[in-house]
Amino acid sequence: MKDQYFGDINDYRKYGLLRTVQPTGEGSVLVAWMLTPDDGSRDGKFRSYLEQPAKWRHFDPELYDGLSGLLESAAKPQVSLIESTGLLAGVSYYSAIVPEGREDREVWRSGLLDAASGVDLVFLDPDNGIEIPSKPIGRKGSSKYVAWGEVEKLWATGCSLLIYQHFRREPRETFSKRMVSEMRQRTGAPFIQALRTAHVLFLFAAQIEHETWLREAACRCLSRWRGQIGLPTMANNSFNADAYPLRGLGAG
Repeated sequence: MKDQYFGDINDYRKYGLLRTVQPTGEGSVLVAWMLTPDDGSRDGKFRSYLEQPAKWRHFDPELYDGLSGLLESAAKPQVSLIESTGLLAGVSYYSAIVPEGREDREVWRSGLLDAASGVDLVFLDPDNGIEIPSKPIGRKGSSKYVAWGEVEKLWATGCSLLIYQHFRREPRETFSKRMVSEMRQRTGAPFIQALRTAHVLFLFAAQIEHETWLREAACRCLSRWRGQIGLPTMANNSFNADAYPLRGLGAG
């Protein structure tokens, strides 16, 4: 995550998903921003949704108005702006910048594990997603990815996981199936669920004691964000929304 992208359309959907996870404060959530330095690229076009309230505001009016107000009043976009609001109520944050060096990354990882202690769900928000072979920890650009080793260590603490993952240059059905399969292999989670937007795949991995909570959260998200957040096209997608009655749709 980079400060320069704060409040863009991907953020609106992402924060909207997080707000459906905690409609009544159920479960403790840690957001690990996985911050990296801004790169100076131009990103204003991805905030044009804020000029189209008739099209976008109804998905989550409080969030829409909140993000609009933060961006209007701030000197520059910063992820930390949302931390001082009630838009993500009851959430704690790990905001340390992700380093490139191997030893510094170990220190960052240790801080993440400490922050995750006793937390029910950790949301990992890397620039690009889960590691790729060409960017192992220690190599330039590795800070844009969460490592599988970090995923596994977090899972071992007893927390459930939600990971932000950009689609890659491969067929999306194939990619979604592969990521779900590897997440299951790496964690052994009894419940893995993928949700998708136009550009992003969100991966839930639920500990057994969190399964009902996170299934219901996925249901709320699919209902509230219909047309913006949905299920990936996967032949073996067995998620049954009808089995989990929607509750707390006034979330946020």
